Amino acid sequence: MREVVIGAASDPMRDADRLKIISGTANPQLAQDICAFLGHPLGAAEIRRFPDLEVDIKVGEDVRGCDVFVVQPTSPPANEQLMELLLMIDCLRRASAQRITAVLPYYGYARKDRKDEGRVPISAKLVANLITTAGANRVLTIDLHAAQIQGFFDIPVDHLYARPVFLDRLRRFGDLKNMIVVSPDVGGVKMARAYAKALGDAPLAIVDKRRISGEQTVVEAVIGDVKGRDVVLIDDMISTAGSITEAVRIVRRHGAERVIVAATHGVFCGPAIERLRSCEAEAIFVTDTIPQRADLVPKLEVVSVAKLLARAIWNIHHAKSVSSLFEDEPH
Repeated sequence: MREVVIGAASDPMRDADRLKIISGTANPQLAQDICAFLGHPLGAAEIRRFPDLEVDIKVGEDVRGCDVFVVQPTSPPANEQLMELLLMIDCLRRASAQRITAVLPYYGYARKDRKDEGRVPISAKLVANLITTAGANRVLTIDLHAAQIQGFFDIPVDHLYARPVFLDRLRRFGDLKNMIVVSPDVGGVKMARAYAKALGDAPLAIVDKRRISGEQTVVEAVIGDVKGRDVVLIDDMISTAGSITEAVRIVRRHGAERVIVAATHGVFCGPAIERLRSCEAEAIFVTDTIPQRADLVPKLEVVSVAKLLARAIWNIHHAKSVSSLFEDEPH
């Protein structure tokens, strides 16, 4: 049996503090960074695999009556990470945790949020049901692919935005003259508009995209004038990187001076790395909702959401408002 030990037992001097943060194997570094901002130890958990690869979990400290936050994005391999999350929640529920918050910086299966054709599942709803049934009392996530997924849960959902983190980085990037914010498709217009407003009411443009399949899209035109402008291309995720690299190419072809990409979730599957290496963007920003190796792509920079999540966890634990974290000022 393979075994991974994450975190260390809590300091006995902190027993009076009932806040516990436990990490799965999906993104332990992010969990450690969150704990560093909070000045709080990461709880001990053993995540093991039996020879047949079934997951076995043991929490290494008392959680009875505690407010427990489980940090586990359901990033690739999504099925393994999801199963690990469900078992951790079940384990904590049976160990009499007072409240369990599933912290999913990246919510997998979010792209199937409706029946867009006959005889298909609504996967995002099923995952919501599984998390709730396992015993989660609350969910904390960042930049859902479809905001309506919040309504799939019958428990509270705190939906944060990576926008303040990206805005802070963009403001430090350098002189962006004649800036225009561009959405790579119609579905991302609301997100792009929020960035445009925060960046001094910058103008907005849209790349007109037609999806042929899950892996292939065709970009036909740009709605808006990007000629001679510095483009900030905003998206919630980069999966195979086909859409984003094509959007970069098309705005450059329409006369954009420089292009900066900012996408919350770097899923990076299939040919993504190869495509990003040859991308015409000057810089590509993603967050650490999913573990990344920035050295794989020279233009790639990873900005952290650890402080944002730490503040949200602290506010939730102390029954304070989370809405203040939606502000666009850097923290």
